[in-house]
Amino acid sequence: MTLNLRLAAALCAALSLCALLAVPANFPGLGGDARLTLAVFALATCAWIGTPIDDTYIALGAGLALTATGVISSDTLFGTLGDATVWLLICAFVLAAAVARTGLAGRAAAFLVGGARTVRQLTHLTTAALVVTAFAVPATSGRAALALPVFLALAKALADRKRLVVMLALLFPTVILLSAVATLIGAGAHLITVSVLWEATGDRIGFTQWLLLGLPLAVTSSHLAAEAVLLTTTRRADREGPVHITAEEIQRHSDRPVTGPWTQAEKRCALLLATVVALWCSEPLHHVSPAVVALIGAVVASSPALGTVGLKDALKTVPWSLLLFMAATMAMGVALADSGAARWLVSGLPGHVGPAVFLGVVVAVSTAAHLVLQSRSARSSVLVPLVVAAAVGAGVNPVTAALASTAAAGFCHTLPASAKPVTLFSDVPGVPTYTPRDLLRLSAVLAPLTAALVLFFAAAVWPLLGVPVTR
Repeated sequence: MTLNLRLAAALCAALSLCALLAVPANFPGLGGDARLTLAVFALATCAWIGTPIDDTYIALGAGLALTATGVISSDTLFGTLGDATVWLLICAFVLAAAVARTGLAGRAAAFLVGGARTVRQLTHLTTAALVVTAFAVPATSGRAALALPVFLALAKALADRKRLVVMLALLFPTVILLSAVATLIGAGAHLITVSVLWEATGDRIGFTQWLLLGLPLAVTSSHLAAEAVLLTTTRRADREGPVHITAEEIQRHSDRPVTGPWTQAEKRCALLLATVVALWCSEPLHHVSPAVVALIGAVVASSPALGTVGLKDALKTVPWSLLLFMAATMAMGVALADSGAARWLVSGLPGHVGPAVFLGVVVAVSTAAHLVLQSRSARSSVLVPLVVAAAVGAGVNPVTAALASTAAAGFCHTLPASAKPVTLFSDVPGVPTYTPRDLLRLSAVLAPLTAALVLFFAAAVWPLLGVPVTR
């Protein structure tokens, strides 16, 4: 569907809904604030789907409209910027800048990938390395940028085996996107999910609980996806024969040493990162907020005496547009919940739907949502408030439903424009990479695979970890 057709269809649907909401006789159980909220929500979703306008600009306009009409207070709108999850992401980016400055990523790549002797070993060692980056670099686009030099080094070393290079080009963004669910800071959508759950139900998911629930899913889905990429992009002949990637080949694409003695800056940064991650994981023991831990780490990482990056330079790497988007969509979520709009939207759903069917529909819709809403954060902003409200009526644990929706929304591989990492690796100058046909072939396998895996974890694994399907 072309952009103009998408815009026309979305605009027609949004304006039709607004016209219906403007008539007081329609929907008698709906209050004035709820009507305004639904109208703003519909117009914002229409703009996200059908226009090239920046997502953050649309979200800020929607938040401003809700504030100006009195649906939410100005304190609610501006207070979302002070939310602990926003500060957690800011400080995580400062820490990531310190890690990138030292070159630790290149050392890790040389250590892991250099041990591969077969194509399958190379595939899974690369996958393991990419999963680990979820703990050091927040947001999928940042991890993709960090991993690109490593991919270039591997591509040059395998230049005479074109299909393997194409396989790696597809492997990198696939694993980056699916492994993001490992940590709370893996994607901005996770922070939106946590905020919506807190506002709507009072349930708070901390860093440690998210890690406990998300890491097994991330590891399993990433390695299964690696096999899917390997089998859909290469032939048996391509997978035969040894591979040997040397540290010298990786060094050519890194401006920092990847072998030899560690510098003092590298030692300090590695120790700091390990300490921060350990404190995040041990939150139940010391009860210090992950945002406070991240702030302490960011201050140390940018300090003149112990740091490896200047605070001014580190703050330049923070995606302020994403943070404003998150804050505005958090305010929209508050409006949906407090005005009763979300509750009204899901009140017409059949009440006899069982938990299995409900979760199946949630996962299916969330998996396919990237075809309409290409922003991962926008998908969570639209889906999670409705999923949480519907879960209560269906007798499903809202935490399980929200996590399943967010995890399923991590699949966004169908088109080159579906996600920034997919776009980045689809066009690398001088290196053969994948085509839209390759993406479609992988998606035909990966979409049902990841959806089934999320359902399995929601129904069988997460209950063992303290998050039951029903309440």
